[in-house]
Amino acid sequence: MTRNRFLLLAAALVLAPSVGIAQPQSLAGLWDATVVVGDVTVPFRMEIAGTGSSVKGSFFNGDQKVTSTTGGFENGSLVLSFDEYETKLEATLKDGRLEGQYTRGTRGAPYPFQAQRFAPSKVDAADVPSIAGLWNVQVKSSKGEDAWQLIVRQSGAEASAVILRVDGDTGVLTGTYSNGKFVLSHFSGARPLRVEVTPQGDGTLSVVQNKDNPLTAVRSDIARAKGLPEPSDPSRFTTMKDPTEPLRFSFPDLSGRTVSNTDDRFRGKVVIVNITGSWCPNCHDEVPFLVELYRKYHAQGLEIVGLSFEEAAQLKNPTRLRSFMKRYGVDYTMLLAGEPKELTEKVPQAVNLNSFPTSFFLGRDGRVRSVHAGFPGAASGKFHDEAKHEIATLVERLLAERVTSDAGERRGGKRD
Repeated sequence: MTRNRFLLLAAALVLAPSVGIAQPQSLAGLWDATVVVGDVTVPFRMEIAGTGSSVKGSFFNGDQKVTSTTGGFENGSLVLSFDEYETKLEATLKDGRLEGQYTRGTRGAPYPFQAQRFAPSKVDAADVPSIAGLWNVQVKSSKGEDAWQLIVRQSGAEASAVILRVDGDTGVLTGTYSNGKFVLSHFSGARPLRVEVTPQGDGTLSVVQNKDNPLTAVRSDIARAKGLPEPSDPSRFTTMKDPTEPLRFSFPDLSGRTVSNTDDRFRGKVVIVNITGSWCPNCHDEVPFLVELYRKYHAQGLEIVGLSFEEAAQLKNPTRLRSFMKRYGVDYTMLLAGEPKELTEKVPQAVNLNSFPTSFFLGRDGRVRSVHAGFPGAASGKFHDEAKHEIATLVERLLAERVTSDAGERRGGKRD
């Protein structure tokens, strides 16, 4: 055998083991996905990164990412877990498509799921009406609201929008204009919603959520000039039956130890009592801000107590709430107050308490000085910034107040 033939044979033997061995498939990149909620198909975009047992998946809420806690892709099967929501995405790759379901623990039936690789779509921007701006959506909600805010941003045929209600916002709805209407949708692991916005000849908008009856949106300045009902003021929505009485609470923490408003740790302190739940998307929007407040003002006398309302299974073993607290770095007091349906029973001193979240602001004497229903997330833009500023200013004002001699008695529920 000649030297050249020997070298060629040796090279072939070296390469032979790699021939026919399939390289692991990668899902990395953007995907156009849908979930089916009831009989409504909700489109959204997601991102997958990593390979094998270190895959992570992310949903989007505008510019914010909601990334899986753990994930893996092996033998054509994708599994992504989102512990702070106690949800899981399970899908199989076939012919370049992902198909499966998004399960939600004990909170209802799974959502059927499909996805395919992201492909930019060509959108004809010609003759697209402008709907950018602030709109007043006339409504009769189950919470007693007469109007919502609709905030729209637009670039040609592409638009993003947020519906802001008293309890918080929908997350960022995104989509495009086609066939006379904007089709916008949102899914960030929670809050699945599809909205069709159709401009009308009289300058109003027809707004259809999922397959509900159409609502009418009027530009806010025009609605104000016409004297139409305004969106509810979250600082006046929930009140106290007797504002001279201290707000009372007594519930177990996650270790089973009872914590009450009369405990020494709260004596002479400014306290935020926050109605929350790890299942609640608007509570997820709010908690980073509460964590920020606590770290900034705790040394000056601020305490925060979360009254978490969870399903019965979570009250027995609050795994989702623990993950919620870990995800956002919650280091203030968190108590297990009951199930969501027990809210008014467990907090009987409040009037019109029906929003998750809701925060009660207690002065150093234990009395409620203000109540704020809901929380507008970052998706709400200026409304988010304004809410944060107003709440921080209120906390600073309450911290600046002097402790009265009867503060302890008032906090314990006694009066002269």
